[in-house]
Amino acid sequence: PAMIRNLTELYQYRALLIALSIRELKARYRASVLGFLWTFLNPTLNMLVYVLVFGMVMRASVPNYAYYLFTGLLPWLYFSSSVLGGTSSISDRKDLLTKVRFPAQVLPATVVLTNLINFLLSLPLLLGLGLFFGVVPSWHIVFLVPVLLVQTFFILAVTYLFAALNVAFRDLQHIVGNLVQMAFFLTPVLWDLKSAPAIGSLTKEESQQLLLTFNPMASVVASYRDIFYEQRLPNWQPLLSVAALSLVLMWISTNVFERRREEFAELV
Repeated sequence: PAMIRNLTELYQYRALLIALSIRELKARYRASVLGFLWTFLNPTLNMLVYVLVFGMVMRASVPNYAYYLFTGLLPWLYFSSSVLGGTSSISDRKDLLTKVRFPAQVLPATVVLTNLINFLLSLPLLLGLGLFFGVVPSWHIVFLVPVLLVQTFFILAVTYLFAALNVAFRDLQHIVGNLVQMAFFLTPVLWDLKSAPAIGSLTKEESQQLLLTFNPMASVVASYRDIFYEQRLPNWQPLLSVAALSLVLMWISTNVFERRREEFAELV
């Protein structure tokens, strides 16, 4: 099957994937004065902006709002940066695609891996902020690994699909930018999932369940909140649904990728 073949090839080219990711990390902040510190400054500044704007509204209902916000913002930034950067990863790299037998699937995977490394490097900042608010990490932190694996697989599937389609439909990268922005406000990053209002004839609980069902990142963010903020086991049912959806998306993505692979070098 195309999915197994693509993932196997990705593993075979892991040295190239790692080398490109390291080069991307070095190039990202090469010309800036603060350099690598922007890995920590970017999410911190994002958090400060949202705390200033929404902190007064949410402070009464959400204790330690800055920490609450950060537990949702970090996984969201990993998702949004990967999808936005990955969508144009193939169409922007004509220099590599015209080389003999260059594996195109490495390009979107490089974007995802680079942002994964950024996310992992930001985790000490999250733990430090928690300690500042008196939240000591509990044993539930071990569940970070399966949650992160599910999220990464989901991000890779979405990025693969958008990257392959964007080669032929360049407008997609602009559409994706707007979709990601809309999804941000529909994901409980700035607000508490429990505060989701009733929709039509649905109760509040049913509305919340609807959001978890149709917004995979809502389930992912809720899982990080469970681990770091609530210090409890994540709700595995919606997370398993995300894993199942990721498998379906990966199957679709790799099939689209396989059909368009020969066209990439000509279309870019």
